[in-house]
Order: sequence, then C-alpha cells, then structure tokens
Amino acid sequence: MAELGWAHVYSGKVRDLYRHASHPKRMLVVATDRVSAFDFVLEPGIPGKGAELTRLSRWWFDRLDVPNHLDPAGLPADLPEDVAARAMFVRELEMFPVEAVVRGYLTGSGWVEYQASRTVCGIPLPDGLGDGDRLPEPIYTPAYKAPLGEHDENISFERTVELVGEADATAIRDLSIRIFSAASNLAAEHGVIIADTKFEFGRDPETGEIVLADEVLTSDSSRYWDAAGWSAGGPDRLASFDKQIVRDWLAANWDKQGTPPGLPTEIVERTAARYRELIERLAG
Repeated sequence: MAELGWAHVYSGKVRDLYRHASHPKRMLVVATDRVSAFDFVLEPGIPGKGAELTRLSRWWFDRLDVPNHLDPAGLPADLPEDVAARAMFVRELEMFPVEAVVRGYLTGSGWVEYQASRTVCGIPLPDGLGDGDRLPEPIYTPAYKAPLGEHDENISFERTVELVGEADATAIRDLSIRIFSAASNLAAEHGVIIADTKFEFGRDPETGEIVLADEVLTSDSSRYWDAAGWSAGGPDRLASFDKQIVRDWLAANWDKQGTPPGLPTEIVERTAARYRELIERLAG
C-alpha cells in the first residue's frame, strides 16, 4: 500500500486503516483474514474472511435507512483488486467511545448473568427464560471501548450519558434499537436470526450528524443463528454463523495463559464455511 501512497495509521484485531494525501478527510478501512478470540489474534487466519466481512457490511449499509460513513463516490480507482475486495472508503469521524450493543435473545455472557441475578447488564428480565430464548423486547447494553489489548467494559446507559452527553447517548441508543429491529426483520426473510450485535457511531465534524461507522452486522460483530434450527431445538439450536467454533475449540484447549495455540486446519475450514454460508444466505 505504501507504494501507492497509502500511509498505514492503525491496526486493530481485524482491520487496518490507511490515509492518502490525495484524499483529505477520508480513510481506507481494510479488513484482513485475521481472527481473534478472548482478546488475542490467532494463527492462522480464516481464508476469505476479510472480503466476506466487507461484502456483508456493504450489503447492510445499502439497506439501512441511517447515515453511514461510506464515501458515496465509492473506492479509489487505483486499489489492487485483492485490496478493493476487502476495503471501505469512508469519511473520517470523531468516534464515540461507546460500543452500542443490542440483544434480542438471551445467550452468552447475558445468559451467565441471568442465571445468577435474573438481569443482563443490570437490566431486570422475567423469570423462566432459557439459554437462547427470545427476549420480550430488544435491550440496549452499551460497553466502553477499551484501548487495544484491554477488555471492553459493560456500562450503564447513565454512564454513557456521562461519557458523551444525554442528547448523544439517547440518540445512539434509539438509533441502535431501530437499526437492530429493521435488520432483524430483513434477516428473518432469509431464514436467519440476529441474536445480538454491536454498532459503533461517530460524529461527522463538518455536519455534526451522528453516523453509523466501522463494520455493521457482520458475523464478527453479531451472533447469527439459523431460524429453522433455533425453532427445532436440539444440540445445534444456537450454532452461529461466526467464529464460535474457534472460541469453543480454544476454550477447550487453552487455559488462557501465555500464547494461544495455533488453530487446527479442521477448525479453520469449518469456521470459513460458516462465514461463507451466512453471506450466501443473506446476499446470495
């Protein structure tokens, strides 16, 4: 990328960010095949993952009625084909330090908390719910975006008010629930359940508007389940179209001390197949 004038400015667990002198106030976000679990980047990556995540984000951005960070002019013409397939050309925003998490179903860390206290992130829920059950209505459970290498922290809505102000905190919460509900309805048309997801938002410094940013509704940022499998019950009821296969294998084969082990070929191939299946379900 450097030979084309793109300066690398940041790398997250999965995405790399670049700037170019010819494109002020814009950034290039390039998804990689890296896969992370338990806050570690693992080896090897998942082949094709970067292109699939990018395609899925673009697919959702095209269908959500909310301002987003994509440059309407599209990608710069000089990008190599393999980079273009994994890239989004976006407006540079002032990002909010909040991960806007919405949960429509009870599972994961929410299920663990519910068993102990009948709450999820401090929000009271009815008795009698089981792992994977649909919630009476989607709930908003924000998190504080920790620096790279540290754990994100679940926070209350009141804490988001302290961080970003009441007007922005309320707007982010309401936007998140509206987007989740609209996306859930669309996913249902394809036989897929969105159990939960996280959104990220930023402010456009020129217009002041709140903008949906980063990835959106990908299998890295969301739990997707097969609707038919969920309804049928059974041991694979909550099998997800994401890296849960990686998490489960790592949890069974690593004590979270030191460097995580390399992923077996079979785990990589099964995970890649789940990513592909989701994009085929939704986007064809």
